[in-house]
Amino acid sequence: MLKPEPLNRAAFKPFGDVIETAEATSYPINDGMCTRFHDLAAVDVDEDGGRPLINLFRSKPWPLPLTVSLLERHPKSSQAFVPLSGAPFLVVVAPPGDAPTPGLVRAFASDGRQGVNFHRGVWHHPLIAIGDESDFLVVDRGAEDENCDLHHFPSEAEPLVVTAQSGASG
Repeated sequence: MLKPEPLNRAAFKPFGDVIETAEATSYPINDGMCTRFHDLAAVDVDEDGGRPLINLFRSKPWPLPLTVSLLERHPKSSQAFVPLSGAPFLVVVAPPGDAPTPGLVRAFASDGRQGVNFHRGVWHHPLIAIGDESDFLVVDRGAEDENCDLHHFPSEAEPLVVTAQSGASG
């Protein structure tokens, strides 16, 4: 069973960036009417002529507990998910490599105000909305070539199951 850990910068660092205002560099702009939270994620999309894409994804909630049967990675770019609906969501990741190692798969729980930016090559589950249908701003790479590898875990392998409960307090 994978019990989601609270999402925080230190725990998620091997996989990418946590996009949130807490502890971020910030300063006032626009005559003090706005606060800029600066440089929250390392967007990495220019490999082989890639360009930034900004997309909206609407994700239906996944049933929990969730058996992880598939992870994906983007070998030529980062990919960011920023929640717009304010609803909590789950993040399942594994370190870069030829294939994800089941014993290294981790789960994190976003509080709905935190986004994530997966570094290039990090294995991750597709968006896992929980509770309600949720909208996400997604920043990734646009190009003519393919940039998504899929890994299906063998059906005979011991299943990786993500629970709804966080494994620690945060």
